[in-house]
Amino acid sequence: MSADPAAAQAGIVLQDITKRYGDDPSAPLAVRGISFEVPRGTLTTILGPSGCGKTTTLRMIAGLESPTSGRLWIAGQDVTHLGPAQRNVSMMFQSYALFPHLNVADNVGYGLRMSGETRERARERAAEALRGVGLVGFDQRLPSELSGGQQQRVALARALVLEPAVLLFDEPLSNLDARLRREMREEIRALQQRLGLTVAYVTHDQSEALAVSDHIIVMDQGLIAQRGTPQELYETPASAFVAGFMGEAMLFAAESDAAGSVQLGPLRIQPRRAVPAGRVKVAVRPEAWQVGPPGAGLAARLQKRSYLGNCWEYTFETELGPVFVVSADVGRPLALGADAGLALGAHGVSVVQAD
Repeated sequence: MSADPAAAQAGIVLQDITKRYGDDPSAPLAVRGISFEVPRGTLTTILGPSGCGKTTTLRMIAGLESPTSGRLWIAGQDVTHLGPAQRNVSMMFQSYALFPHLNVADNVGYGLRMSGETRERARERAAEALRGVGLVGFDQRLPSELSGGQQQRVALARALVLEPAVLLFDEPLSNLDARLRREMREEIRALQQRLGLTVAYVTHDQSEALAVSDHIIVMDQGLIAQRGTPQELYETPASAFVAGFMGEAMLFAAESDAAGSVQLGPLRIQPRRAVPAGRVKVAVRPEAWQVGPPGAGLAARLQKRSYLGNCWEYTFETELGPVFVVSADVGRPLALGADAGLALGAHGVSVVQAD
């Protein structure tokens, strides 16, 4: 197990990692030569649709899968060919994987007992971990006596009690309802920052990724489509795929001229970064549209509307096709069939190369 001085500065480093399932060399690669690092003490989310390779990547970091080629370091040590027990990582699964016949304290202390810790010391450390996730007094309860959010906290305490160099999350919030998802993602983020944990986090939920991450890696078909901060990926996507995947956005075909501006129907857009002349796509998020009176901007007629309490969702018919708009002006709703003019704000509009 060799140390690498550069990799020691990062929590996790992947270098040209590939993964092919099976022995057939002509079989397609699930992961196709990706390289990235998770800086020590930060949370990096691997985001993408089903089948993009994100969970396979996480399982290779955990040691549950072996890469076909490439190298992998954790805390400066080359762990490419080491098993899970030799990597000093903890992984929290989507299912929580709690033992139903063990109480909360024994579930949390299970890994410590397996590593040779005495029962008394394992109980003490389990109690400390449970205190850290807000479950004081739950030691003797069985998993079946807990809510979904409480079970998730137990799974989190079990991962934290081992004091791993790296903590891995595989779709940890997918079994919770919307309110609990929001609460738990805030709790995970707060714990990560308070304890300075190095975390790799896999999800397909864009809002979850935006809320918890220092950095996001978007994967598509086994490759990295883009990486950056949440703000960079949301506001300046590098491709139509990333623009459409990072939050809701509609893509419109448009033309860029020699001066670099883009014509979208009657609307002219100045991209944040230069694009060559020719066919482009404009990604517009629903909140970017500004609804005004008829005769200004893009002519639109309201076809559908839905009231969501804190906003109205509108679908307009326009020369560009259907346009989906989210309006925070709940006090002055538009009537079905009403004519309007749509303009674009500065936020939530991106220009990317056409495929």
